[in-house]
Amino acid sequence: MAIVKTTLSLTDQDRQWMNEIIASGEYVSNSEYVRNLIHRDKEQRTESHAEIELIRAKLLKAEQSGFTNKNRDEILEDIKEKARRNGVYKKTEDAQVDLDRIWRR
Repeated sequence: MAIVKTTLSLTDQDRQWMNEIIASGEYVSNSEYVRNLIHRDKEQRTESHAEIELIRAKLLKAEQSGFTNKNRDEILEDIKEKARRNGVYKKTEDAQVDLDRIWRR
């Protein structure tokens, strides 16, 4: 891959920040630092897109599963029962308090 030279305009504060990062030895040059920022931005955008698609798929699945007439307490009890069957939840006073607190957020 060819490397192309480009010019960036930075504020004094941004330039000082970049110089401090390079002086710390974390990067050897301005170019390495900027390339790393671009790489991290690409990764973040790709991960964000994947997360959005996962959420969309889950929402679609939930929507297609229909609605419930259960109230909040019945839904919470169903969640607890499923967690008990999976060995994730043991009925203790502390666990009850934790689940109730989480549910009410």
